[in-house]
Amino acid sequence: MLADPLVRICLDHLNAHERRALEHDLQLAAQVQKGLLPPCETARNGWQLCYHYQAANLVSGDYCDIVDAGDQGIYFMVGDVSGKGVAASMLMAHLHAMFRTLIGMGLSLKCILEHAARVFSESTLPSQYATLVCGRALPDGSVEIANAGHPAPLLLHHGTVWAHEDAGLPLGLFQKEEFDVAKLNFEPGQKMLVYSDGVSEAINESGQEYGARRLRNLLSNTNGATPLRFSTPAATTCTVSAVRRPQLTTSLCSS
Repeated sequence: MLADPLVRICLDHLNAHERRALEHDLQLAAQVQKGLLPPCETARNGWQLCYHYQAANLVSGDYCDIVDAGDQGIYFMVGDVSGKGVAASMLMAHLHAMFRTLIGMGLSLKCILEHAARVFSESTLPSQYATLVCGRALPDGSVEIANAGHPAPLLLHHGTVWAHEDAGLPLGLFQKEEFDVAKLNFEPGQKMLVYSDGVSEAINESGQEYGARRLRNLLSNTNGATPLRFSTPAATTCTVSAVRRPQLTTSLCSS
């Protein structure tokens, strides 16, 4: 909790009773945020999506959601909002409500992102933004995916790892933004790892950054067998994993 800069400033100016009240409010905020997370595992049409969410602080700006839309596929969103602490957690909740509403309208992935960009820009401060990967696992074994300024997802097949580099601007920079949606057809055993800078920029005790190269090596060496293992380098991670059965696997990780 003390890692939150707002909390540190407040605690320096509060008496014991006020500190306890603030800590209680933060605990409630953390419970509310935890309640926004989806079920740990979602499966439909041969796809299995699961995630691991570990916030560095009591509340976090990391965003993760999985929405089962029936025959329309399973949507997944992994993102990171600007800032830290309480303010970031409020933006995370805003994203959660916004995407859940737009998905319920039956829009295309492109329209969902473009509507979200407009609403987010209109309802936040000029300095606030969010990076995001939004995708949909379809019943035919393919994945639609769009990137709003987020680190490039990594794909794995037969021990080879490569990045899907197609990315647009973060949400919130402009009211009118356009996003490209790619459709990826997965071969049996293929995987995908989506991650945020909480993974690649994690710092060890020696002050060394984990880095994207080590993340790629980890993905290759483990063959993506256990998604939770991808989360270990970072203090804050959010891992999403999608499995296409029988042997077709897409793995998505974030923090």
